[in-house]
Amino acid sequence: MPELPEVEVVRRGLAPHVIGRTIAEVEVLEPRAARRHAGGPADLVDQLRGVRVAALVRRGKFLWWRLEDAGGEDLGVALMTHLGMSGQLRVRGADAQSDAASSDAVAASSGPRPDPLRHRRITLRLDDGTLVDFIDQRIFGGLWTSPLVTASDGQAAGMGGDDALLPADAAHIGRDLLDPAIDLEAVAARIRARSASVKSLLLNQEIASGIGNIYADEGLWEARVRYDTPGSRVSRARTLALLEATAAVMRRALEVGGTSFDALYVNVDGRSGYFARSLSAYGREGEPCPRCGTAIRRVSFMNRSSHFCPACQRKRS
Repeated sequence: MPELPEVEVVRRGLAPHVIGRTIAEVEVLEPRAARRHAGGPADLVDQLRGVRVAALVRRGKFLWWRLEDAGGEDLGVALMTHLGMSGQLRVRGADAQSDAASSDAVAASSGPRPDPLRHRRITLRLDDGTLVDFIDQRIFGGLWTSPLVTASDGQAAGMGGDDALLPADAAHIGRDLLDPAIDLEAVAARIRARSASVKSLLLNQEIASGIGNIYADEGLWEARVRYDTPGSRVSRARTLALLEATAAVMRRALEVGGTSFDALYVNVDGRSGYFARSLSAYGREGEPCPRCGTAIRRVSFMNRSSHFCPACQRKRS
């Protein structure tokens, strides 16, 4: 599943193509990709046709398009986008591919370009002829509209936004670790107040959003914290170090276009990210720990895999 760095790479790559543009037409090829829209696919088409994209904002793994009418009035709703397990947003058009490939947001990515039309579910045609395709092999993601509400702390709602308005469907998730408005002390306190495993708490989107299995394992390895340690057993200093380490890992991933293991995650120009080459624990079962040389182990945990170094991340009594 694309995590925070991957969704942010998509936001940065997509923004120059869509902000300030009007959605001229919408084509829904797979109704399941619009299943979260209350009025169904036909209503989604009607709501989006002729509206202008004022901003592209992200919090955690949620991406939303701020919408306004032709006169510049905010419509009070946002177009929500969630990539699910395999979703992509791809840009097509006479100049779209070359523009995306040359932008700073995607210049560091590489790899093969998968078929851009396979598994196409929804296409937005903009007034300049640019096409934005929502591609989703497994159809766990989708597009839908959600009314805007005010963030509880009154600060800018997410990356790319300049006010406190965010979609109601994203209001329940916490700020992410790359958000300038996040209160790390408060996040650390919430983790330390729980007896659940620290990894499960990192994955809890209501505490801090955007962290998935890859970056949880990498952050835990960086901070030398074992995945199954109860949150209440981690000191304040170590919890803050864990959050800062996880944020640092995600920043490094963002610099190289995110993490790609297959064609299910690519940037808006169809390129894969480089960060899989830099992972220290995730996906490295049996390989030597980059820090101490002990073989990385993989165990089943919470219906997923956890990768860790048994020497660097010892179980604490």
